[in-house]
Amino acid sequence: MQQRSLARLPLTRLLIAATIGSTLALAPLTAAAFESELFSLKNRWEHTVTELPANERESTLKSLAGEVEQLAEQYSNEASVLVWQGIILASYARERGGLGALGTAGDAREVLEQAIEIDPQGLNGSAYVTLGALYDRAPGRPLGFGNSDTAERMFQRALEIRPDGIDVNHYYAAFLQEEGNEQAAREHAERAVNGTARDNRQASDEALRRDAEALLNQL
Repeated sequence: MQQRSLARLPLTRLLIAATIGSTLALAPLTAAAFESELFSLKNRWEHTVTELPANERESTLKSLAGEVEQLAEQYSNEASVLVWQGIILASYARERGGLGALGTAGDAREVLEQAIEIDPQGLNGSAYVTLGALYDRAPGRPLGFGNSDTAERMFQRALEIRPDGIDVNHYYAAFLQEEGNEQAAREHAERAVNGTARDNRQASDEALRRDAEALLNQL
């Protein structure tokens, strides 16, 4: 069959072809831009929670929360963006403290649950770790949504995904200590101390390893 040249194609078909070609060419750039922006947010969060003095963390996390909210509006179906929005909001709520932080903690819970609906693994278990910490630390009803049973369930799901994670074992150990189960708390604190830090979360994982060592000394 003889092929027709582009010059003989109707104008509308040329426009369609040009549009499809432009979309395909821009898609990798859009993905690269999204990943680059998220990478920057992760690095600045890491710096904030591990290196900034306490009196500077709240304002910086508030700014990061605003940035990640804008990113989440553009990429509302990207689980990784929503998980990081939840992590940053949870960190901001922790720094704010008190009843004023309940709304922020509730927002963190909501976006983390949305992320899990999109990706049941929740960024390799990170969504469940953060949810567990939120349910553990928030006050219970009627003021808040805190619930020990739900916190336990979130930590267990995270452990199924990443059993040797420093973060999940540390936070679960702290939870178990509060619940009065010192033997299990010691076991998970030891797993946190002996865990392997993630390449993209090395600073915060090493900080949690030190916290787990301090917890072991108390048990």
